[in-house]
Amino acid sequence: MSFLVLLLALLVEKLSGVRHRIQRDGLWFTLLARIDSGTDAGAPWLRLILLVLPPLLVLALVLLILQPLAYGWLALPVHLLVLIYSLGRGDVQKSCGPFRDAWRRGDAVAAELVAERDMGIEACEPGSLLRRVQRYLLWQGYQGFFAVIFWYALLGPVAALGYRLVALLAEQAQGPALRERAVQLRHGLDFVPARVLVASFALVGNFIAVSRELLHELLNWNLPAEQLLERAGRAAGDLGEPLVGDPGVASLDLLWQLLVRSAVLWYAALAIRALLL
Repeated sequence: MSFLVLLLALLVEKLSGVRHRIQRDGLWFTLLARIDSGTDAGAPWLRLILLVLPPLLVLALVLLILQPLAYGWLALPVHLLVLIYSLGRGDVQKSCGPFRDAWRRGDAVAAELVAERDMGIEACEPGSLLRRVQRYLLWQGYQGFFAVIFWYALLGPVAALGYRLVALLAEQAQGPALRERAVQLRHGLDFVPARVLVASFALVGNFIAVSRELLHELLNWNLPAEQLLERAGRAAGDLGEPLVGDPGVASLDLLWQLLVRSAVLWYAALAIRALLL
C-alpha cells in the first residue's frame, strides 16, 4: 500500500493545489508559541517532546484502529493526508522564478532583492549569490520531498510526520535552546536520506566527479546535509564557476533536472521493492 500512497501523493502534488489546503500549521504553531514562551529554559528537550510526540501518538493510535478494518484500506486516506501534509511548504520553482528572470537580464541588484524576499538569502556578491540559490534549490528539493519519502517508505506515516514537525520546529522556534535541540535532531534525521540522495546524484549524474568530491567525507557526521547536497549536486552536474545571464539560469535548470531524475530513480527502486515483497 505504501507505494500506492506514494503514487497518489505525487499525482495530487502535480495535478492539483490541494496540498496547500492540507498543510495548515496554525494549530501546531499556536502550541509552539505557548510552549516556547515558557520560562523553563532548562528543559528544551522536554519542550521538543511535548511538541512532537503527542501528534505522533494520536496518528499511531488512529492507524492502529483502522489497520484491521477492510484489509487496511481505511487507513489509506490517512496515509495519503499525512504524507501530503509532511511534504515541504511553498513552491520551490515559483520562489526561484523572479530570481531567474533578474539573473537572466544580468540585473544583480534586482536578483539580490528577490533572493532575499523570496528565499531568505542575504545579499552578497553575484557569484556567491548564485551558489546560494543553487544550494537553496537542492536543499528545498531534498527536505521538501526526498527526506519525507525516505522516512515514509522506511517507517511509515508516523516517521514522515515526525520529520516534518522537527523541521518546522528547527525553522520556527524562537527560543535558541529549543531551536538548537531541534536542529540537532534534524541533523540526525537527515544523515542517512541525504547520503542516499547523494548516491542518487552520482548514479544519474557524473559518478566519478561525485566520488572524487565526497567519497572521503560521506560518513562525516559533522558535515551539514545542506552543504553535502550542494557539493554533490554541483559535482554531479559538472557545474563550473557561477556565470551571469542564461548560463547561470541553465545551471538551476540542470540541478532541477538532477532532482527529477533522482526522484524517478527512487520511485523505480520503490516499485521494485513493492513487487518483490
